[in-house]
Amino acid sequence: MTIDKPSKNARKREQQALQELGEHLIPLKPAELESIGLSEDLLDAVRAATRMKSHEALRRQKQYIGKLMRQADADLIRARLADLGARDRAEKQMFARAEKWRDRLLAGGPEALDSFESATDSIDGELRELLGRLAVAGNERAEKTLKREVFRRVHAILVRIAA
Repeated sequence: MTIDKPSKNARKREQQALQELGEHLIPLKPAELESIGLSEDLLDAVRAATRMKSHEALRRQKQYIGKLMRQADADLIRARLADLGARDRAEKQMFARAEKWRDRLLAGGPEALDSFESATDSIDGELRELLGRLAVAGNERAEKTLKREVFRRVHAILVRIAA
């Protein structure tokens, strides 16, 4: 009776996949890295990779990360990265919705504001006041600042109703 062990090529493919998974950790923000629950050695190796400028040093560090990934729970890391990706996509969608509403509010006047309020089930005095101030803004700089504030207010309202 012989025990079938994976071929050398299969082991290499698996190690390469673990290294590539580890490489996905390098561009993450420090708070995101902490949320994944990596071992201290792996966390230190990923942090070191973010500081490296030399191509060759970074290549060797990625190999080291791949080696450390062999002891890590790859399925857990994949799941946490997927969660982070889903959260990032949701934030980008919310940002895009806020941009569309801002543009619509700036171009549409009172009808657009009524539409926004009915879509969000909220009447916001601060947003009304910002749009009023924007209508009488005297210069380009003040307009730009008010448009930014309108976006922030719209985004805050959309985030609040999504929660």
